[in-house]
Amino acid sequence: MVSTFTPRPAAVDARTPPGGRTVALRPMDPAVHEAARLVLPPTWTRPPRPPLPVLASVVPLLGAVVLWLVTGSILSLWLALLGPLIGAATMLDGVRGARRARTHAGRAADDARAAVAVAIVERHGAERLRRWARHPDVAHFVAHDDEVWRAVPGRADALVVGAGAAASELRVDGGEDDPASREIRARAAILTEAPVLLPVGAGIAVLGPAVLADAVVRGLALQLCLSAPPGEVELTLGRGGAGHAWAEQLPHSRMPGRTVLAVLGPDDAVPADADAVLVSAREAGPTPPRCAAVLTVHSPQRARLDYAGRVQEVAVEAVAPAQAASIAGSLAERAGTVLGQREETSTVLLASLLPQESSGPREGLSAVIGVDVGHPFAVDLVADGPHAVVAGVTGSGKSELLITWILSLCATYTTREVSFLLADFKGGTAFDALADVPHVTGVITDLDGAGARRAIESLRAEVRWREAELARVGARDVRDARAELPRLVIVVDEFAALLDGHPELHAVFTDVAARGRALGMHLILGTQRVAGVVRDALLANCPLRVSLRVTDPIDSRAVVGTDHAAQLPGGAPGRGIAFVRRSGDRSPTRIRVALTVPADIAAVRDRDGGVRPRRPWLPELPALVRLDDVRGPDAGGELVLGLVDEPELQRQRPAVLGVTDRGLLIVGGAGTGRTTILRAIAAQVPAEAVWVDSTPERAWDALAALTERPAPRGTVLLIDDLDALATRFPHEYAMVVTERIERLLRGAGDAGIFVAVAMQRPTGAAARFAELLPHRAVLAMPSRAEYIAAGGESAHHTPDAPAGRGRLDGRAVQFCVATDLDPERSAAAALDAWFPSSGITGFVGRRSAATREVLAAWQSRGARVIPVEDAVRDIQAPTPGEALVIAGDPDQWQRHWSLLAQVRGDHDLVIDAACQAEYRLIAGERDLPPYCAPGGARAWLRKADGHPQRIALPGADLQLALDRV
Repeated sequence: MVSTFTPRPAAVDARTPPGGRTVALRPMDPAVHEAARLVLPPTWTRPPRPPLPVLASVVPLLGAVVLWLVTGSILSLWLALLGPLIGAATMLDGVRGARRARTHAGRAADDARAAVAVAIVERHGAERLRRWARHPDVAHFVAHDDEVWRAVPGRADALVVGAGAAASELRVDGGEDDPASREIRARAAILTEAPVLLPVGAGIAVLGPAVLADAVVRGLALQLCLSAPPGEVELTLGRGGAGHAWAEQLPHSRMPGRTVLAVLGPDDAVPADADAVLVSAREAGPTPPRCAAVLTVHSPQRARLDYAGRVQEVAVEAVAPAQAASIAGSLAERAGTVLGQREETSTVLLASLLPQESSGPREGLSAVIGVDVGHPFAVDLVADGPHAVVAGVTGSGKSELLITWILSLCATYTTREVSFLLADFKGGTAFDALADVPHVTGVITDLDGAGARRAIESLRAEVRWREAELARVGARDVRDARAELPRLVIVVDEFAALLDGHPELHAVFTDVAARGRALGMHLILGTQRVAGVVRDALLANCPLRVSLRVTDPIDSRAVVGTDHAAQLPGGAPGRGIAFVRRSGDRSPTRIRVALTVPADIAAVRDRDGGVRPRRPWLPELPALVRLDDVRGPDAGGELVLGLVDEPELQRQRPAVLGVTDRGLLIVGGAGTGRTTILRAIAAQVPAEAVWVDSTPERAWDALAALTERPAPRGTVLLIDDLDALATRFPHEYAMVVTERIERLLRGAGDAGIFVAVAMQRPTGAAARFAELLPHRAVLAMPSRAEYIAAGGESAHHTPDAPAGRGRLDGRAVQFCVATDLDPERSAAAALDAWFPSSGITGFVGRRSAATREVLAAWQSRGARVIPVEDAVRDIQAPTPGEALVIAGDPDQWQRHWSLLAQVRGDHDLVIDAACQAEYRLIAGERDLPPYCAPGGARAWLRKADGHPQRIALPGADLQLALDRV
């Protein structure tokens, strides 16, 4: 176990060069010492050899010859020898002088080289001290507490991997090719025992025994954490290795920083966001990813560094776990006292952070939302946004953050500068307290149902309205002084729940996010999860990211780019802690969110914020719309159906159809207002309205009249309960009714008739009729499946909608109610009892008490009634003014064809509706007579001209039958 720091060798301070003589030198000022150049003496060179003294040698020879010629003495010739002797002596003297000069120059050069060698030692010592002072190791930091986190340029950009040889800054000139000078220059170029540096981003893999490798990694990691404070360096720990309990105390592991250092074990994956990597490997093998340097540790004093193609020996620094934990604890205390980064356990109130006076520039939306290292922390939706995403699980404080953000903006800006639309989709109570704040234009919840969807869709209209306002004043964006538009901030709590209920609204938010910056529209989207919920197209336009505690690291990385939010503790310790990453941040900032109290809301609510902001959407449609309230006096040829809601255009206008629009289909469940819509149409064109309602007799008569006499152009045909109408008739009548209705619908356009049809379900023949009508109104249905089958969209299904609420061609409409309940149509139901007039009347009826009552009633009016058998034997012509009734059942009449033919051809024939099966045989006709409701005291009167008509028979049960019909 490594238990002590490996000491860094002390700087050499001797003045005796290796292998040289001791030279006494004056102490030199460091500045002068560094500035003075070191110059070695030049290499001694032999002086040129003196030339032969020819003249000095020749002159004595010539003198001796002249003297011999003058004196004739032979002795004079010996003087000629002086010349060569003088020349030789001169040359010998030159050689001797050169030898003395060489000896003197050698001694001077040795003294100069010795002085330079001593200077090199001194300057290397000074340079070594400077380098260690600029890039200290852990031992130096521990010994010099004032150096911890001291701002030194370049200190945090390099790691000291150990002590070793490094290129010196010292340069020595002179000496040329002298071997001794070359050796001195080589010694001067290498600084021994110097800190060996590697760039922080190079990445280092430490190989060796586990104890040594982990100790060296601890030393390197602590060295960087001692060099730079939290916020500049962030420590990310792997899952493997020898354990990182010592590092968990470091403030660098709890606070994001600009440089991310990953301390990993042999099996850990390198994080994508890591700027520097330290890997404690075990065996030689492939270099771990992103590690450009390999440090092989042999002992606490010796290691081999392989980097950039160069291998060198270094003396490494190893730190034991206990020592590392002690240093980490001291750094945590320093962070708390020096930087104010103690974990906040007390509540931070918003009121204590807000400025005393509100003065916000129009081009910004800056709001204080919490504290960072003891100071207020603000975000600007304009500069940092324009949109924001806030992530956090339940209980992390997401709603409190959103409320704080909103109130901070409201306290800083007026209603002329900012307004809010709040949407709560996690229960409907988070924003209730803010509903009365002047800046808030509305609060919508998931409890609003269709109203929530309608309000969100209104944002499309808000986009168009703002574009039109900017175009009207000629402004490019909301920052233009001519554009007096308040910024609109849309805050959604639980955005994922909104999309679950209305997935199509994602396109609305994406559109607002893409165009919101110039229009002054900003989104703050709160959600528990981001991955898989907020699509990339929307997330790309939300550069302002805030994440409270999340459970999945994927969500944390999607929001702030790191795993920090997923590492926050659960419960109270992690509540209110958030990581904020703005558009210009390289890494997130850890903050504690400020909280609001009711007094803060009251203060903002009671403050004079200016005019009430414009609401970006209209109120929901009323539950009751009267025809007189929406139909103007000059409606002309238009039929007003109700009030249509157009949130995408921010308007509500009358829903109208022209009489020339051919037709309208109304589909809805029981009690939804189908008949009410038909009555409202009829009330607008009482003269042109033709009813085909659900009463079979009236429906038959109306269809028969339209078949015999085509309606004039401009007629409005109203058919109620079309899908059930045919089922109220017998089979033969049902076929005729269906055929007549289809003929009317197909020819309505060419005939200029407007047809309004109401039905409960478009099934059977009714489905075929529905396809013939160009417009469709869909009211509420009991189930979603029935609503879709009726032609509605699944998203529009609202089973609890008020009566008269529906969709007209896809648009929400509250259909109107007419005050006139169509009295003419009610009066048409009355039918007087028929009595025979003078002359002969044949009556065909079953033998029953009802028939006897009818005959008795006729007799009471003066009619004479005789059976068919009596009329055959002896018929007495009626006296003038007398009514004669010949009565019998169908069988009796069929036995007496001659009498039947005579009555049928010349007189009135009344056939009880109970004899419908025998009608064609008795009447001698192929066509069906007018329909008569069974049990309604009805009969057919066939005149001599052959046109049958429906009549009411008298009797005690007549009124009861009419009421039943």
